[in-house]
Amino acid sequence: MQGVRLAVHHVTEYTYDASVEWAHHAACLAPQDTPWQTISGWRLNISPLPDGWGVGWNDVGLPLGAAELAGHLRRDPWGNGHLSFGHARVHERLVVDSSFRAALRPRPLPEPTRGPAWDAVAASLRYRAGRTLQAADEFALASTYAAPDATLAAYARRAFSPGRTLAAGGLSLMHQIHADLRYLPQSTTVATRAADALAQRSGVCQDFAHVFIAACRALGLAARYVSGYLLTRPLPGQAKLVGADASHAWVELWCPEQGWLALDPTNAVPAGLDHVTLAWGRDYADVAPLRGVLRGGGVATLKVAVTVEPAPD
Repeated sequence: MQGVRLAVHHVTEYTYDASVEWAHHAACLAPQDTPWQTISGWRLNISPLPDGWGVGWNDVGLPLGAAELAGHLRRDPWGNGHLSFGHARVHERLVVDSSFRAALRPRPLPEPTRGPAWDAVAASLRYRAGRTLQAADEFALASTYAAPDATLAAYARRAFSPGRTLAAGGLSLMHQIHADLRYLPQSTTVATRAADALAQRSGVCQDFAHVFIAACRALGLAARYVSGYLLTRPLPGQAKLVGADASHAWVELWCPEQGWLALDPTNAVPAGLDHVTLAWGRDYADVAPLRGVLRGGGVATLKVAVTVEPAPD
């Protein structure tokens, strides 16, 4: 299968019903190069123009292209680029407009019969004196929105029967969540935790991902949250995936022999040429596209528009 070139355009607009006197924002909108994805032409336009960049607003300017933006990015422990910017002038509207192109190559599909049993992997991730730390270790620990509990452990064991390979269990859990949870916009908020989403059996892509991650962690496995985008218009002969008109989220499950297995429980498919990776972390809290602290503003109205389509040659 050949690769594809996609053009991504992500616009976030806040309209305030009262004037904002001062604001500081942090954006996680810098797409990553990966073994299966090459990024080009990233541009970020912000209106009104920020009065300063960085945590201390020490660097003032107008970065628009990738070269200029790179100098302002702060990299977190997982390589994600975060941009801080602020406004010291009164404004009633904020628009953050991100665009780039992504060249995607096919990534290996999870092989359910290959690799160790999940319980052996869980035992290898368990802390013990003298054990060498692994990069996946921190993704086996509880986080803000994906904390394991007994209910999530029982739910995970339906997919991870004793001795089953990790990859087979992960694929089974992906399909299980897709079947058990209803995709229902506005049934949750960005602050909904995995246990609550599982209890109400509904949510959006963020919730599907958090349930998967927390369920795996409840068994001692390592899983991480991936933020990104879906192809808005499907390739010929393919169905449109759920979540394609906004930013998307899926998961990656650590398998020692196969690496990070990218699975989309919202659509019950492994992540492929429809999925453009933006960032990854322990859960949504690590990679929220945009967050901020304001003085004033009143009630804010949020609009998000995402377009992902084949890029012209």
